[in-house]
Order: sequence, then structure tokens, then C-alpha cells
Amino acid sequence: MKIGFIGLGNVGGKLANSLLRNGFDLTVRDLNDALVQSFVERGAASAASPKEMAEKVDLIITCLPSPTVCSKVMESEDGIIGGLSEGKIWLEMSTTDDAEVIRLANIVETKGAAAMDCPVSGGCHRAATGNISIFAGGDRETFERVLPILTTLGRRILHTGPIGSASVLKVVTNYLCTVHLAALAEAFAVAKKAGMDMNTTYEAIRISSGNSFVHETESQVILNGSRDINFTMDLVVKDVGLFDKLANINKVPVEISPLVLNIFKDGQERYGPREFSPNIIKRLEEACNIQVLGTGFPAEMTDDEPEEPGYEVKPH
Repeated sequence: MKIGFIGLGNVGGKLANSLLRNGFDLTVRDLNDALVQSFVERGAASAASPKEMAEKVDLIITCLPSPTVCSKVMESEDGIIGGLSEGKIWLEMSTTDDAEVIRLANIVETKGAAAMDCPVSGGCHRAATGNISIFAGGDRETFERVLPILTTLGRRILHTGPIGSASVLKVVTNYLCTVHLAALAEAFAVAKKAGMDMNTTYEAIRISSGNSFVHETESQVILNGSRDINFTMDLVVKDVGLFDKLANINKVPVEISPLVLNIFKDGQERYGPREFSPNIIKRLEEACNIQVLGTGFPAEMTDDEPEEPGYEVKPH
């Protein structure tokens, strides 16, 4: 199967590299020519436009920063949709709006092609090793066609239901990650002001009922001081905004998400849209005249699990 991949950023580049590393016939495209060239030098092909790529490959993957960008890549004059034909498949791996992915999927299907939304979860460091989790929304027949690709890109693959369902669950899980991050920033600031040792505080949380995946990853780069988790303020604002929109559409009177959204909007305004998201703690460091740092923590997360073939996770 010939595969095309558009979007070689923080997550997309790592996912595309898993395909290349495992011997797939891969064509790539990105607005950053240097990123494209790095793949070409290792054996990938490149395409002059999304349309040309869609014409050349059997399966085309997009991993892009926003629904607006994806719509442009799909629907512009030289976009993906213009190059699709019978039997081809589009996989949307971005974190996006479920209504938007359904809208685009309906257009894709008019070309005789199939569509799935397949966002990933588990941290950029796990995308690099093929150990990330993947939610997959779409019909079962298409899911089974792409499962060998998904089990190369990720470790745990969950078929979530019809197209759009994976995007809903991705927005929900990203929201939970952001809530944990905001809560950890407050917990660390309070512990620091109360005179606690930060290494001891980290360990107390890790072995307690207050532990989380976010603590075991993002807390480490907070305490190192790098705050480098390969995820930025603007992406958090986008993701929590998508959750807030989903809640409003479904008339759920949420109270926490608007607060979290405002916290990260303030962080984005203070430190810039491309500031690493764990540096949201800087708001409290500045307010309290403290530095929340430990010793011996890594500057960035790496995945120490060996790369293994993925598998489908079945719900209870």
C-alpha cells in the first residue's frame, strides 16, 4: 500500500517516521521544506501538492494543527479531495472538530473513497516509538483495511464507532490532560510556598491517589525547568476550546472547562502562543515570587518501551 502523509510537525513527523522506519512506501508533504528533505534523504518521496499526493497513493494521512488548516488542505483547488478516486482512503489524525471531520468525510465519500478520523493520544515521545494510542472512527470494513497501518503507528488501537466518534473522544481526553496540568501547577505552587521539597512532592503525588499520566510526564519537565513537552499554549487553547464547544452544543453546563480555557488564554497572552504548555505554572511562580524546580528530572520525555506491533483494544 502506498501511503501519503501531510503534516510533519511535532506529532506528524514522528508518526511518518514510524512508517518510514518500518519500510512502507511513503510520500510526504509539509510547508517546511527542510522537514520534507529530511524524509526524502531517508527514502521517502515528496509531492508538489496535496492533490498530486492523493493521485499517487492509496492511503493519505493528514496531521495538521487546526480544522481550518485541514479544510484548506482538503478543499483548495490543488487539495486532497481533487485527487481522490474509488478505493482510496483518507485518515485524519489531527485533533479536530467532529462535525468538521464528518463534513469532509461526506465529501470524500462522493469521490468513491473512504474516510476515518484517527487521532492519537499518549504524548509526543510515544509517537516517536510507535507506542502511542490511536482512536479510530469509521466503518468496520475500512477500519480492518487500515489496521495494519495503525498497528505500526501505535500500540493500542481502539475502534470508537462511526466517523467523528474518535474526534469526540480525543477532545475529551485532551481536556482531561489539560485539567490535570492546571491542577498540578497549583499543587506544586502551594507545596513550594508551604516549604515542601519538590522532589519529595513529586514522589508523594506519584505514589498516591493524586497520580496521573500527566504527572508522570509533564511534572518532570516542569521540575527540570525546561517545560518542554512538545506541546504549546495555542494548541491547548484550541483543544479546550473544542471541548467547550462540544459541551455547549450538547447543552452540558460545564464549569471547569471555561476556567481552564481562560487560564491558558492568559498564559498564551503573557508568554506567546508557542510557549510550551507546562510553563502555565509560570503565572503562579511570578505571582508568588517562587521557582518550582527539582533536581535530577529530564529536560524532555523519552519512551523507554521497546517498539512492538500494536493491537486492537476491545471495550468491555
